[in-house]
Amino acid sequence: MKVILRSDITNVGRQGEVKEVSPGFARNYLVPQNLAMEATPANLKIWERERVKLEKQREEIIAAAKEIASKIEASEFSVKVKIGENGKIFGSVTPANISKIFEEKGFKLNKRDILLSENIKELGNYEVNVRLHPEVVVKAKLAVKSEKE
Repeated sequence: MKVILRSDITNVGRQGEVKEVSPGFARNYLVPQNLAMEATPANLKIWERERVKLEKQREEIIAAAKEIASKIEASEFSVKVKIGENGKIFGSVTPANISKIFEEKGFKLNKRDILLSENIKELGNYEVNVRLHPEVVVKAKLAVKSEKE
């Protein structure tokens, strides 16, 4: 089924693209959530009229994300963890832990927007990629410290 995407959808496409998706995905998720509409000639005309408004909104969202990104880059984040006698961390620092740290500093992030290749399992300083928007990814400084420090 061909649909016109009304917003960016991860692993599907960008706003305004006409994509071929499975009928069930379109019928049960995309259309009810107002994320897409069926690609009929009438809807294509409607989309052309809506596109200008949505482009402005998108630019505003990206500008706001870039502003937040500059604040995140200027900030330093730290997490205190329990360590054993040999200096190893009990457990690991996960995206969920990192999102709580960001929330404490006033940045509301979803744990899925914190891009870690693997969980942090050692003390030290790290650069963590944070996706604020599909076009805006920022590097945040994260220090993993012992609770004893």
